[in-house]
Amino acid sequence: MPDTATPRPGVIPAHVRSHLVGLLPGPADLAPLRTSWRRDLVAGVTVGVVALPLALAFGVSSGMGAAAGLVTAIVAGLVAAVFGGSNVQVSGPTGAMAVVLAPIVAQYGTQAVVAVAVIAGVILVAAGALRLGRVVVYIPWPVIEGFTAGIALIIALQQVPLALDAASTPGEKTLPAAIDAVRTADWTQAWVPLLVTLGVVLLIEALRRLPGSVPGALIAVVLATAVAEFAGLDVSRIGALPSQLPLPSIPAIDLGILHELTGPALAVAALAAIESLLSARVAAGMAPTGRVLPDREVFGQGLASIASGLFGGMPATGAIARTAVNVRAGARSRLAAVAHSLLLAGVVAVGAGLASRIPLSALAGVLIATTVHMVDVREVRALVKVGRSTAATFVATIACTVLLDLITAVEIGVVLAAFFALRALANTTHVDRENLPGWPAPGDEHIAVLRVNGSVFFGAADRIMDDIADIDAWVVVLRLSKVELLDPTGAHRLAEVVQLLEARGVTVLIKGLRSKHERMAARAGVLEALRTGEHQFDDLELAVDHARSHVARQLAGHPVPRRRR
Repeated sequence: MPDTATPRPGVIPAHVRSHLVGLLPGPADLAPLRTSWRRDLVAGVTVGVVALPLALAFGVSSGMGAAAGLVTAIVAGLVAAVFGGSNVQVSGPTGAMAVVLAPIVAQYGTQAVVAVAVIAGVILVAAGALRLGRVVVYIPWPVIEGFTAGIALIIALQQVPLALDAASTPGEKTLPAAIDAVRTADWTQAWVPLLVTLGVVLLIEALRRLPGSVPGALIAVVLATAVAEFAGLDVSRIGALPSQLPLPSIPAIDLGILHELTGPALAVAALAAIESLLSARVAAGMAPTGRVLPDREVFGQGLASIASGLFGGMPATGAIARTAVNVRAGARSRLAAVAHSLLLAGVVAVGAGLASRIPLSALAGVLIATTVHMVDVREVRALVKVGRSTAATFVATIACTVLLDLITAVEIGVVLAAFFALRALANTTHVDRENLPGWPAPGDEHIAVLRVNGSVFFGAADRIMDDIADIDAWVVVLRLSKVELLDPTGAHRLAEVVQLLEARGVTVLIKGLRSKHERMAARAGVLEALRTGEHQFDDLELAVDHARSHVARQLAGHPVPRRRR
């Protein structure tokens, strides 16, 4: 029986089955290995070295602790590498996710974040199965740039208490917490960790200017730790790290607050999808690394977050900075991201004791140095040059990200961008009165040929229809061939104007209504509002000849008959 037949109850349709199978790893994932496995291993080691201090730092920044950041990088990084939709994506804890998780930790505790990771993962798996992975295409450019810049500001502000070894109030907003840390710091002691932070930032920036892929963050952290140890500096340290990965377990969570975690889980899932898809898209533009499969990417990130939560980690996303390092180091297959996770697992096995002595102020320096390069200055300049509306959307998204929260910032940014886009679209829509074709004839002054240009939609319908309704003529020929978009509101207003003109005794003729708009026009009553079915034309000269015949009858004193179809 052909596939087009109606599926029997309980049988999965072929296209659905094909989509679900496409979400799983397949032989195509291994194809690049034949020619790139050596480069992939080198790239994996490189990105693992870069990821180590970042994983520790983002774990601390989220409130979950350095160990949770490391576990997330290992477990989620490995699962996402196998099941994700990009050949070169590197996943793990990120600054954006740390920003979202910090208030959840403050309000509900670390176990709640583990539960949120699992719930958000389930949401992402469902989103991938339901083909919702293409959400990123609906996020405008200024919103993406503003979102990124806002995250960079929040991450930098979050490091102020760590850089001063100052206590911070759990759950306090980032900006007030940074201000309070500066105001209440004991400056007789705070200058020491601050000096460590500044030293790490300056060293990373200096090493960044060297040729090749120098792991500046790792070198800076190692040197800062060595100086702190040998000089006996009184600075806070990471503390004990596990020497092996914990066994997976179901997170212990109070069922009474489980419903309260639904909102945070949705926010985490949305952020994970957006950030991962953006990262994968950036990587695809950097080198020929293969096609990005958005639904599979969301599905894979969901599985990664579930696995991370079961091992006591945090929700994970694709990490733009680490993915970029991976691509620049020559990665072309998933082996690189797998190697990155295995390297970090090796650090847990043999270097946990040494890592526990890393100063928190050194990790603060790593994250501050990271934020410096999160925003592409050239992109911002180009964005501001585009126009005031684009710049306003960019600035508003930054402000909402810092003052409110990330998801609200994206929502407001998208709404603003949509508003400005609709306003620009409405401004391109106008009505022009044209000269009649052919030789002039008596009574032509009573005929108005009106060309409607652009989009007749809810944002422009009232304005352009008012222009039509104000026309002083006996016959109006509406040229609609240049109408690109006709939405229900526009069609309804067009029908109202035709009815209004006909009620005033003005004959309305329609010329050039596109076939794709005929159904909408018919349903809205535009065609029914015409005096007769013969008042719809495809040829302008025929429409004008018909209009002249109407005017001639009126000039001769013969009333024009009114009839309906």
